[in-house]
Parts: sequence; C-alpha cells; structure tokens
Amino acid sequence: MSKELARVRRSKKLRAKLQKVQLMRVSVCRSLKNITAQLIDSSNGKVLATVSTQQKEFKGKSGGNIEAASKIGAEIAKKAIDLGHKKVTFDRSGYKYHGRVKALADGARDGGLEF
Repeated sequence: MSKELARVRRSKKLRAKLQKVQLMRVSVCRSLKNITAQLIDSSNGKVLATVSTQQKEFKGKSGGNIEAASKIGAEIAKKAIDLGHKKVTFDRSGYKYHGRVKALADGARDGGLEF
C-alpha cells in the first residue's frame, strides 16, 4: 500500500468517527511548503473559515514551518471563536499527529479552542 493510499484510508476512518460527534471540525491540509486549516460545518459540509500560509498576511514572514503552523492554528482559533464555536473536533486528514500538524493543533488550543 502506498503512502497516499494509507493516508486516505486513515482519513476516511477518522471522518466517519468525527461525523458521529456532530461538532464543527477543523480540517488540516498540508503540502511540502504550506499548511491550511479550515473550519467546516460537518452537518452540511460548508466551509465557514479558512486560514493558509499562502494568504497575504503570512507571505514573506520569516520562521520555520513549525512556527507558521502554530500561527495558523491560533488564527483559525480566533476566527472560530468569533463565529461562536469554541468546541470543535480536529480532523488531521489522515496525517500523522506530529510536526506541523501537532503544532497547528497546539496553536489552536492556545488560541482558545477545545478539542
């Protein structure tokens, strides 16, 4: 089984569990250079907020990928709380929980979100 197929399999299992909870979900998408977090309403699949390192306010900032992921987590937490959603679930999209994914989750927790 390839790495990509294993990640997709993990993400399907994870999302099936998260749909039972019926909370807003913070979904992570990462590439080699960028990381994106989205606040998604699980009941109808609508994206309520999104933050990415590709956005203008994050372009050209110095710092490593871990620091950028932490800032993205804090920013998505701020947007979620502004929309009135303090309690959410964390959808890591099948990525292993370490490195940038963990930094984003920790940044969101520090920003005030509860997983």
